[in-house]
Amino acid sequence: MPRHALTLITLLVATLLTGCASQRALEEAQHDPAKLYQLGREALDGGHYETAISHFEKLSSLFPFGEYAQQAQLDTAYAYYRNNEPDSAIAAAEQFIKTYPRHPDLDYAYYLRGLANFGQTSDSLDKLLRSDPAERDPRSALDSFRYFAELIRRFPDSRYAGDAMQRMVHLKNYLARHELYVADHYMRRGAYVAAASRARYVIENYPRTASVPQALEILAQAYDRLGLDELAAATRRVQSANTGSAPKG
Repeated sequence: MPRHALTLITLLVATLLTGCASQRALEEAQHDPAKLYQLGREALDGGHYETAISHFEKLSSLFPFGEYAQQAQLDTAYAYYRNNEPDSAIAAAEQFIKTYPRHPDLDYAYYLRGLANFGQTSDSLDKLLRSDPAERDPRSALDSFRYFAELIRRFPDSRYAGDAMQRMVHLKNYLARHELYVADHYMRRGAYVAAASRARYVIENYPRTASVPQALEILAQAYDRLGLDELAAATRRVQSANTGSAPKG
């Protein structure tokens, strides 16, 4: 028999044996929550998120009570997050919060909710710059900000609070820039009242972001177009005070 054929047969046999061993381990775990949880953790740690989710959900179904079921539900949320299924991750985290309101890791469930939504916005700013801002929905960013804020309010000493605060800074800048692009969109369409409203929203709600100077400029331009000369001049005085430059005539 050729050597390459023998090698192929050896690999096939090894694969079959591995598959049989895995199936046998899974069958044995059906009666032992510790073993079933271990299989889920091994899959999770190995990056096999769908397999981990399957094991954890089976554990929760077969053994709905006890510490393994609690941890499995929390790990399910994380596995969904890593598997790029944010809606399922949020649903699993919220179910954990509802079911185990006194769990020592409850803060982590709150953190995961924010993290799942944050993942939908963290790489979207570049896309935002290339798209029509009026058509984009900032709901994920708003929800993520709200979830992180709730975590910090309920668990100010949580080890996740610091990271949540940093992400909230990112989200504020993201949301402010979104509003700016919408304001600019309205300016180009000649919808000056709407543009002014969006620019004011940035100034009032995101005052410490880098978007404020541009928001002031859009606001002043909108007032110019609307013939509101005094408001335009007052806005440029504020803009000058913020930038240290002389107001434009």
